[in-house]
Amino acid sequence: MADNYLEKRYEETLGASRPKVKSIGHTVDDLLLRNRSHRAFLSSYKVSRAELERIVSVCSRIPSGCNRQALRFHLLTYNTGGRELLPLIKLGAALPQLHLPLPNTEPEAFIICCATVDEDRLIDIDLGIALQSMMLKAVEMGLNALTIGAFNAEKVQKTFSIALRPLMILAIGKGIDRIALTSISPEQNHSYYRENGIHYVPKIVAEKLILNHDA
Repeated sequence: MADNYLEKRYEETLGASRPKVKSIGHTVDDLLLRNRSHRAFLSSYKVSRAELERIVSVCSRIPSGCNRQALRFHLLTYNTGGRELLPLIKLGAALPQLHLPLPNTEPEAFIICCATVDEDRLIDIDLGIALQSMMLKAVEMGLNALTIGAFNAEKVQKTFSIALRPLMILAIGKGIDRIALTSISPEQNHSYYRENGIHYVPKIVAEKLILNHDA
């Protein structure tokens, strides 16, 4: 009650004269809308090591459970093993009939995410924050990303001589998929699908995500 009263009084007395805040660069909403999971990439664009390092750099500024900062990253570009990783990963599990990625649209740069401690609840939370933050950074840079959980961890670790066990993989490139969001209720099918060359991703409408929406 008190908080709402003070907010209303502030708007009544200062709202008209309050200076307008200008948005600088991309808004969070803009970045989130553009942050779609691409499964096809422009083969002529080769992501550089420097670009991957810029993406990973956000992980020095994000939250971490108990501030352990236990995540570590192995970077692969086209020239340093990116193509060798492709046989060890799977894309588009909900569209097996398409056998994604299609020829000449494969991702060729990757960030392999590992941890210096055993995987636990806090590491999984840290990993989610890190992946989303890196994906948003990639979008800001004009790139796109895809989180990959379907891969052979033992073979990935052995193939690239990584001391730590891989937890997730982030593919990076210039995405070329045409992607559209569709609004659904919680009871409707959540699976993504493709029609007429467009990749549709169902998302539950915001008001249905709030438990006490009618309060």
